[in-house]
Order: sequence, then structure tokens, then C-alpha cells
Amino acid sequence: MADDSRSFPSGGEAPWGGRESWTFDQPTISYIQRAATTGIYDIRGGGAKRRVPHFDDLLLLGASVSRYPLEGYRERCDTNVALGTRFAKKPIELKIPVTIAGMSFGALSAHAKEALGRGASQAGTSTTTGDGGMTDEERKASKMLVYQLLPSRYGLNPDDLRRADAIEVVIGQGAKPGGGGMLLGQKISDRVAAMRNLPKGIDQRSACRHPDWTGPDDLTIKIQEIREITDWEKPIYVKVGATRTRYDVALAVKAGADVVVVDGMQGGTAATQDVFIEHVGIPTLAAVRLAVEALQELDMHRKVQLIVSGGIRTGADVAKALALGADAVSIGTAAMVALGDNSPHLVDEYRKLGTAPGYYDDWQEGRDPAGISTQDPELEKRLDPVLGGRRIANYLQVLTLECQTLARACGKTHVHNLEPDDLVALTIEAAAMAGVPLAGTGWIPGRS
Repeated sequence: MADDSRSFPSGGEAPWGGRESWTFDQPTISYIQRAATTGIYDIRGGGAKRRVPHFDDLLLLGASVSRYPLEGYRERCDTNVALGTRFAKKPIELKIPVTIAGMSFGALSAHAKEALGRGASQAGTSTTTGDGGMTDEERKASKMLVYQLLPSRYGLNPDDLRRADAIEVVIGQGAKPGGGGMLLGQKISDRVAAMRNLPKGIDQRSACRHPDWTGPDDLTIKIQEIREITDWEKPIYVKVGATRTRYDVALAVKAGADVVVVDGMQGGTAATQDVFIEHVGIPTLAAVRLAVEALQELDMHRKVQLIVSGGIRTGADVAKALALGADAVSIGTAAMVALGDNSPHLVDEYRKLGTAPGYYDDWQEGRDPAGISTQDPELEKRLDPVLGGRRIANYLQVLTLECQTLARACGKTHVHNLEPDDLVALTIEAAAMAGVPLAGTGWIPGRS
């Protein structure tokens, strides 16, 4: 009989010489023990840690004889994208198809928000406010700033809607579709409390749905209100967590959205229940295809732009998302890592917190040694927003160059010319979710 025992972190067998159960493995046993001891569910930041089909399960088909590649950096491959061309008088014109996702001031420090704005501006793209309102530093640092309108309505005011370059109506996030966010009391400083109209030092939990609508018809009314407030100038985005993606995208389009943002389950969060992060939503890979199909059925693909987020890390991820039909992607966790979160040079600091660089996800605690996900003034001083902005710009440049390199290899003069025909899948699951053939075959599972 085959040995189906699992290896422990040390790589050896269980210390008592037995086998570890697949159902009751060490993390599960630890979870049960912690729940029984505390009576409190686990809260953390970040995204899903379980292995789900992702962009790594797809490969691009470079050109050779049947198609000709473009020559290195000598032949042009454009990366620009316009967002909000459906109704807005002033669509956002980006130089690259990568944006910075919404991460709130409160979850992140003011220096981090400023750094994200600086980096996005240097790269020619947009950044997003997140929950909790708009800081002056972020607005000044950002050439293109998207203002998020969330169920909590923290910091919401008409003046900031007008100051923004676009408005994103957030229905849900990939890490917690159907659930609200959390901000623990230790991160609610005097400034955060004032901006959110909350008591200082008291745990805050955002609403899971908008207080003034109960369905798509009310969303239509809200979008009309925003357009009136902003004189029809600003693009209106609608962001949904990836669940019933086909229906949600179709309803957002019918409600009048200029742009739809779909956030897969690998998308991160500042803080929510671990059970939400790991067990609600669908993978980003599956959500892209469903969103594109919904737009195509309405004859709105490329007319209403699609932004995809949730686990985007590399230029290859960007290229594959665009090949599946997205107009742009958005990054959140990767941007925090680029800023310096989980930096190796802080190994001793992370060890004091009982973790290690690359594994820290207790952002809700406000003790981030890198000064990014904190409101502690002394920790925040460690983050130089100018240097942080340069790191973000460098990272965005690499993502763009990698995406261009892959597009050229496929013979494309614009990254938006990448298409599903340029992709194959390594696994049956990825082939079925993405709707592309299994490598070496013409077979797409579920299709004749």
C-alpha cells in the first residue's frame, strides 16, 4: 500500500512515528485547539493561502512560423488604456494597464498612501483611496486618483467626489464578498477617527452592504446621483467580489457603470475572518472568463472596461489576464510587498512578532515593522514616501516590460491584442475555468 503520510515542516515524519491525517492535519488541529481555548474566530489580513488554479496554470504561445514575433525593444508594442469611455466626459488615460487597488488610510499609514500615489504617478497610472476617505497627501501625490464609495461611507463628502478623477462604487471584495471590513482599535488614531467620525481606539467594522439600496435598481439611482454631483465628468466604476460573476457584471453594466472591477478570491484585505478569506468566492482565473462572457453577451466588451484584481504578481499574470479579455489589472498585496512590507532586512523585527519576512499577515495589529500597515508614528517614520514611491514605480515598470515582452513574443503591437487563442492550460481545472485548450490538445473541458 502506498504511503500517503504528509511531511511536517521539518521534512520528516511525525515525531511519534505515525501518519498525519489529510482531514485533521496540523493546521486544522491548531485551529480547533485555538477556537476551543479562546471562543473567538481568527482574524487576519492578506488573501487566500489555499492552492487554487491561477495564472501560473496557463502558458502563452509564442510566435514562430505560423505567426511572426516582434523584434525585441525595436518594434513598438503599446500599453496605453482609456478607462471610462462609455459615459464620462473625462475618461482616465493610463500609460500602462496596471493600476493600484483601493487600500484605506487606516489600514495603511499616511506615508504608505502617499508613496502609492507617487509611484503610480511616475508610472503613468492611477491609485485608489480605499475605505476611510481621501488624505491631502494622497491627492497631491496622485495625478490620477480613484475615490472609493463603500458601504461604510466613512469620510464621504461631495467635495472629495469632485476632487477625484474617478469614483469606484464598491459592492464587495474578493477576500470577503458578502462581508464587511474590520479596523481594530489600535489603528484608529486621532486622525483616522476624525476622518471616519469614529471614537478613537474602538474596533470598527464596516457594513456588508450599502445602506440606501437593496438591489440593482437602487444601484442605477446611486450612479445617476454620482454623475449629477460630478457633472458627468468622472468615470464610474463598480467593483464586485468574484462570486456570481456573470450576473453581477451584467447588472453593473445595466446600472450604468463605465468600468467593472472584478476581484477574485486571491485578493487581499486589511482584516477579516480567516474563514471568509479561505472559503468564500471563486478564483480570479475563473472570474475573468465569466466577466468577459457577460460583457460579450451584452455587446459591451471593450465598451465597458474590465479591471481584474486578486493575486496579480508578475508581468506574466498581467499578460494572461489581458489575453483572457481584461482591459487592465489592479494590484494591492503586491504593491505593499514592493513598498517594503515583509522586507528581509527586518528579519529580527518579524521574529519578535513570531513570524518571518514573507509570512507576516497580521496587518490588522498595526505593528508592521516596515511602517506600511500601521498608525504608530514611530513605525510610520521608517517609511520614506519618496523612496517608497520610487520602489512602486520600479515594480510597475517591470510588470509593464514583462507584459510587453510576452506580447511581442506573440506578435502583438499592443498588449490588448493578446487573445485567448494565445493561451493554453497546464491542468484540466485551469482549462475549464479559463476556457482555453489543455496544452497539446484542442480540448476545452465542458465544450464539444
